[in-house]
Parts: sequence; structure tokens; C-alpha cells
Amino acid sequence: MEKTPEGTSVGVDDPYDYVERCDHVTDDGRCRYAIERADPDSRFARSLRDRDYACPVVSRSGPDWEWADCPHFRCRNRSRECVRCGLEEVRMGHSGERPLLEEHHLSYRVSEGERLTHEITVYLCRWCHAKVHDSWARVDDDAAPDPEAIAAREERRSREGEELGFESAADRYGE
Repeated sequence: MEKTPEGTSVGVDDPYDYVERCDHVTDDGRCRYAIERADPDSRFARSLRDRDYACPVVSRSGPDWEWADCPHFRCRNRSRECVRCGLEEVRMGHSGERPLLEEHHLSYRVSEGERLTHEITVYLCRWCHAKVHDSWARVDDDAAPDPEAIAAREERRSREGEELGFESAADRYGE
């Protein structure tokens, strides 16, 4: 199983199994990274410019690469629910409360200079996040939300509903 630099589990065997598409791929299949960084000295940008910046992984003529082959690959999950148990995020706009969901890094491969080569992240509720890092739990386990997680979500929904309710200024501040 993939590990963090500290040796704890990230809960998956292959982080690329959780990739739908790279964050840099546009709707028409072109590489936004190469377009925005079209530096003439960049071998990567030059090679894609010759292909009209078509992403080599999602190319219409058939994929030339896998996601792992791209030197600038990045995939951050945008879904606002836990990929393990399905708990949805309820964010309180003007509160410093800890979010219900946390970004969980699946890829910790390092290169020279000790930096991430590819960023692959998903969202886990903080309860599942702790289970994945602190025990044998896997991201792809068939799991239900923790009772504490459901209680925290419902408490936030209740406060959210109270804020949406109408209360006249006369009632709120007295006569």
C-alpha cells in the first residue's frame, strides 16, 4: 500500500485508480499547463505545441501516455463528500470551526529536491481520515459515516436552518 514520507498508510495501492482526469485538461482535451506556460525552452510545451496542445493521455487518436507519465500531472478531487463513507460537507461561512472534510493526499512520490512529483488528492471526512492514517482502513472500504460525523453534520445543518429563518428586528432586539 502507498505510504506517506512518515510511513503511515494512505489507504490505497494505486493512487492513479482515483483519477478521473488531470486538473490541467480542458474540455476540448488540450493541456492548459502547456498552453499557459508556453516557454520556448520547455521541452514539454514544445512537444505539445506540435500536437496543438492535445493532452497525450486523453488524445482522440488514442492515448500515448498514462497519467503517471505526465511530468505536470495534478488531480484534486472537487467533490464535497467523503470518498470513503459519503458524508457531505456542511460549511459554516463565518465560523472558525474545523471542516467536516479534509483533503487527503494519495500520492507522496518524491523526486530530487524532496518535492511531490504528482498531486493526487481526494476528500475524506476527518473521521475516515484518522482511520486511514491510524489503522488498517482503506479508502475503498465500504463504510458508513461515523455516528459522530453524522451528529456534527446535522448540528451544522440545524444552525444553518436557524440562520435562514426570518426574525423581525423588533423581535430580535426588543422594543
